[in-house]
Amino acid sequence: MQANILLIEDDAAFRGMIEEALKARNYEVSAAGRAEDGISIAGSGAFDLILTDVKLPGMSGVEAIPKLKEAAPDADIIVMTAYSAKETAVEAVRQGAYDFFSKPFSLSELDVVIRRALDKRRLQNEVVALRETLRSEGPSMRILGDSHPMREVKALVERIAPLDTTVLVIGESGTGKELISDTIRALSGRSSGPFVKVNCAAIPEHLFENELFGHEKGAFTGASNAQPGKFELAHGGTIMLDEIGDMPLPIQPKLLRAVEQKQVERLGARRPVDVDVRIIAATNQNLQERVRDKAFREDLYYRLSIAVVELPPLRQRKSDIPLLAQHFIKRINATIGLPVKSASPDALAALKKQDWPGNVRQLANTLERAAIHAGSDIISAQDIASALGGPKPTMADGDDIDQGAIDLRTTMREVERNLIVGALTRAGGLQTEAATLLGLTPKNLWAKIKKHGIDPKAPH
Repeated sequence: MQANILLIEDDAAFRGMIEEALKARNYEVSAAGRAEDGISIAGSGAFDLILTDVKLPGMSGVEAIPKLKEAAPDADIIVMTAYSAKETAVEAVRQGAYDFFSKPFSLSELDVVIRRALDKRRLQNEVVALRETLRSEGPSMRILGDSHPMREVKALVERIAPLDTTVLVIGESGTGKELISDTIRALSGRSSGPFVKVNCAAIPEHLFENELFGHEKGAFTGASNAQPGKFELAHGGTIMLDEIGDMPLPIQPKLLRAVEQKQVERLGARRPVDVDVRIIAATNQNLQERVRDKAFREDLYYRLSIAVVELPPLRQRKSDIPLLAQHFIKRINATIGLPVKSASPDALAALKKQDWPGNVRQLANTLERAAIHAGSDIISAQDIASALGGPKPTMADGDDIDQGAIDLRTTMREVERNLIVGALTRAGGLQTEAATLLGLTPKNLWAKIKKHGIDPKAPH
């Protein structure tokens, strides 16, 4: 790894040995015997790393740290000393040193310390470069789609991402709510902070408060140690509350306090803890209906919905299907290793005829199954039909699809019911497998089964 290193060491023999060893490892090295000389050299070049002894004639290495940081603000400083007192280490770090280690040391130990510092620097530079690339490209490179609804979504995301305000992302299952949340966070001023994701539908009600807000030692039987909750872990960054509509009603007042007052209270605590987090909530439910049904607090809903991103279902943006299909085919090729290059025009037409109750997630799953079925590097209409579990479609405009497939003239409710029945039949009544076929979560499939009054064991 190429790097420009400044070495400050008053022992000429030791300095020469370290300088020679570093140059042998292909580092560019400048050297000085006094802190004052090192500061002057630091200001005249672009250094990645500064190694300085503590005990130097005149100004000490620790005293020189602020001046070295001023002269070379981008360089990390590592202090080396034979005086390994804890107070010296603490003071060096307090003054701005990145690391601290004691003499005598082996060259292999020095290698580890230097590589760790340079690796950290490289990763920081990569993060900055990626962030700048993302900022310059905006959501267009992350959120796929050129339909009018998706252009509106991208424009909205670009406007609200830099604002440090609460965001509510609404959309059916599989529409890309997590991708939108990731993009908002990546384009925000909190992109370098922690990003904590919580699936509210996956937490048992009796564990919800502990999961979000943590507990103190002895708060309950088995609480042998204090533990921070998700909000504290997200301090300085972003927390995503997925499936917020499933949050139990008794927990909602405490969430409201976290939103409004930026405070949480651990179980068993005597005082609240301040937290600095941005909240992104997401749901596939109609929260206004949940409010009317007294299942969701009205004040919490209004506090969460300051900025709302509503994602269109795939059936409302079918013109995006070719672009999405090509993206997923490339991903399949890269991750699974299937030599599939594209989908045929007939296959794309077949995809456009579907109504996709599982949305983009279902489309991705369908293409993966079709790629496995494909007998060549081009996915055909027959491959799509096999992946969907139905007969080969008739491609002429206006033709009816064969028996058992979707009648495009039926209502959306009938379309959804027919798809669920077909998936359950194909899966032999196994709901988990049927959910996979539809691109749904088992929980969402169960809700739809109840809505349509379907018997999973005998779906017909």
